[in-house]
Amino acid sequence: MKQLLLDIAPSPPPTLTNFVPGRNIELLQTLGNVIAGSERERFIYLWGGAGCGKSHLLLAIAGIHMRNKVNTAYFACDANTSFAAGSEASCVVVDDVDRLNAEAQIGLFNLYNHIRDEGHAFLLVSGTVAPAQLKLKLREDLVTRLGWGLVYQVHELTDEEKIKAMKSHATSRGLDLSQEVCDYLLRHERRDLPSLMATLDALDSYSLASQRKVTVPLVRELLQAAS
Repeated sequence: MKQLLLDIAPSPPPTLTNFVPGRNIELLQTLGNVIAGSERERFIYLWGGAGCGKSHLLLAIAGIHMRNKVNTAYFACDANTSFAAGSEASCVVVDDVDRLNAEAQIGLFNLYNHIRDEGHAFLLVSGTVAPAQLKLKLREDLVTRLGWGLVYQVHELTDEEKIKAMKSHATSRGLDLSQEVCDYLLRHERRDLPSLMATLDALDSYSLASQRKVTVPLVRELLQAAS
């Protein structure tokens, strides 16, 4: 069984198409307009808690620009992130801005000013809270700038929306997914949608290999083997 789990195909890369919008329809439309060139706002800040999908959206936007041969810089922030590579990019994506230390904040502050003065690049930033609530020591001017553009909260899907997404994904794989199994996954598995989808893919493969229907006992068996 463990080998089976290792053989599960990786999840598809994040795209705007495979993002389940829920209450984020306006945000998804705005990002689509940015890609199409009909949205002229060059600074967008997304915020939300873990598992809401903001990293999915940032990776999707970066991926689209790279496939379109646009010079793109993607930064998954840690305390010491350097933003030197962003000065030549036309698309700059900064994930988890609230992880930056004071020196890295200065780097992002300078990059923001460079993008604003150059007048052509697009900057997409994410954090766990709205700009006014960011706890970025020393750099209140950076906090102010992050709030100058469009600011969107990325709303996590409700349980009902997650169940709908899981059932739709299961149907696309020819898998009959009961309400009982969905409820069990939400109670016992990681609740972010990518993790839930990966678990469904593993369940599908395991049910085919064992010639058993996807039931709660099968789910329990699989999760225990994976732990």
